[in-house]
This record gives sequence, C-alpha cells and structure tokens, in this order.
Amino acid sequence: MKYGISLLPDAGPETRSASTYFDDVLRLAELGEELGLHYVKMTEHYLHRAGGYCPSPLTYLAAVAARTRRIRLLTGGIQASFHHPIQIAAHAAQVDAMSHGRLEVGFVRAFLPHDFEAFEVDMTGSRARFQATVDAVVRLWTEEKVSESTPYFNYSDATSLPPTVQWPHPPVWICVAMSEASFRYAGERGHNLMITATPQPEAYDHIRKMIEVYKDVFEEHHGDSGRTPQVAAGVPLMVAPTDAEAEAAARRHQRGYFEVWGEASKPLQSLDSPDYAGYSKMIERYLTMDEDRMIAGTMYGSPATVARKTLELQDALPLDVILWQLDFGGQDYATMSRSLRLFVEESQPLMR
Repeated sequence: MKYGISLLPDAGPETRSASTYFDDVLRLAELGEELGLHYVKMTEHYLHRAGGYCPSPLTYLAAVAARTRRIRLLTGGIQASFHHPIQIAAHAAQVDAMSHGRLEVGFVRAFLPHDFEAFEVDMTGSRARFQATVDAVVRLWTEEKVSESTPYFNYSDATSLPPTVQWPHPPVWICVAMSEASFRYAGERGHNLMITATPQPEAYDHIRKMIEVYKDVFEEHHGDSGRTPQVAAGVPLMVAPTDAEAEAAARRHQRGYFEVWGEASKPLQSLDSPDYAGYSKMIERYLTMDEDRMIAGTMYGSPATVARKTLELQDALPLDVILWQLDFGGQDYATMSRSLRLFVEESQPLMR
C-alpha cells in the first residue's frame, strides 16, 4: 500500500489568506517527503471557497518540485473540459521536466455548475468533451504532428513541447465519482483509477463492484501490456493522541468542510442532465447527512485506532493507494502535520 497527501482547499479570504494556506501546504509536502510518503495531490476549482484557492494544481506542484526530490506529484485532477489539450499537454510536460519525471496527471470531468457556467461549457455533453480532451493530451505526449478535428478543438500537425521525461508519458489517472461509464473509460484506455468521493462504509459494496468493472475492462483491453491497474482513494485523516480528541477535531473540521461543499453543490439538486444521472439524489443525501454519517468515512482516532481502521479499509476495498486529505475544514499546518506524523510514526508500525 502506498500513501500520500491529498489537498482540496475549502478556505476563503474571510477564513485564512491564500498566502498562509500555501505556506502551510508547501511545508506539508516537504514533510510528506521527509516521512516517506509517495504522493502529494492537488485539485482544480474556481470562484468559490470549494477549491477556489487552487485554480492551477500544476502551479502548486511546480513549487513542490522545487522543494523536494522524491515525492511524486499528482493532479487530482485537471478539469479537462475547461482547457485546450495543447495547453494541458505542454504545461504538464513542463512540470514533468522540472521535477525530473515525478509528475502523474489526474483528470476530472468536473461537476460544480458554477465552474461550467464560468467557462460557458454545457454540462450535458461534458463526458464526450472530457474524454476527447484526455485522449488528445495523451496523443500529444506520445506522437508528433498530431491533428484533431472535434466539436471542441481543431488543430493540424501539432508537436507538443517540451517532451515529457517519462516514457511513453506521465501516468494518467481518471478521477471518478459514481458513474459506471467513468470506471469503464479508465479501464478501456488503460489509465489508473482515482476515487474522488470519500468512500462511505455504506457504499463499500458498490465501490468494490465498480472497481471490479474497471479491472475487468482493463484486463480485456490491456491484459497483454504488462501493466497493472492502480486504484487510489482520497480519505480525510485526523489523528490525535486520544480517540476523544481526534473525534472532536474531526467533527469540527468536517462541519466546516461540508458547509462549504454543500453550498457549492446545491444547484445540482435541480440538475437534469444525462451526463450527471443520479447526482441530484446524491447531493440530496449529502445535504441532509447527519453529523455521524458526515464523519463515517473520515479516518479519525488515536494512532492505534487509525491503524485498525486503515487495515479494515484495506480489507474492504482493493486499493493500491490511500491519499490522506489533510486540509479539510481549513486546518492549519500544526494540525495537519500532527495527523501526518502520528500516522507515519505511530499508526504504520502497528500495521506491519
């Protein structure tokens, strides 16, 4: 099992400054490398406390690259529907070069209506646009004189620069929420799979079935490639010396996190789009969730409790990577780093 740091800011100027937030999460990435974690991941959003502090995960990861030497840099992900593939391919390859081949690129279809409205992109049809963009980026990384003619972008004889350091290209992750079509697409293309929504215990059976679908499709299309499908999931982490202290902190910070993301997601209640079938019901459950269910998917407790819960999660779901979300609820560096240190130094030894 590999572990990493997952970041998804829910802060705004009224809660903490952007400079303070980035000072904290850059220090956290350095700590992650010091402690031997495998990944640091950042996600893209706009215009709202729900992720809006990081419109460019590649910019953050370039700064991490300059401060570190080993930790892998992961976008989780680039909202492909809002970008031209030439732009994504070139910007990502630049970070791959600057980091000497440590970049891994996660792509996400996006789901917040205000993001789509801002970029004047229709949510209906976003799946086709997303897939066309990701496919085009991979071609630009691996081919010369690429031509594309789609409803979304057109170009001829494009050779992307700089070239990627990693061959044939940086590892690609497809970020998924609930749609079986997304799990299948990741498998068909031979990409890795990243589960972005926190796995809730009540949904373990469904998630496990969807991972099986992904792996079956991967095997069907790429079974002779020698590559192994990889599955990651993001999980909020709160470790403290005692269970009581960890639970109190987890509840406090998750209340803030759910408040921000609930506000951003409300428009999905009335969304009627075949590309987001089932999202209105999912958001309704999200908005009516009581506090016990709110923290059910959070990994919280003393080091011993977190070790036990982590092993239970690994038994329940066939994961290769767990990405610990540490910045939920506007946590500062002291709180985030304490959780991370306690997990690595005290929980992990109990799991061996």
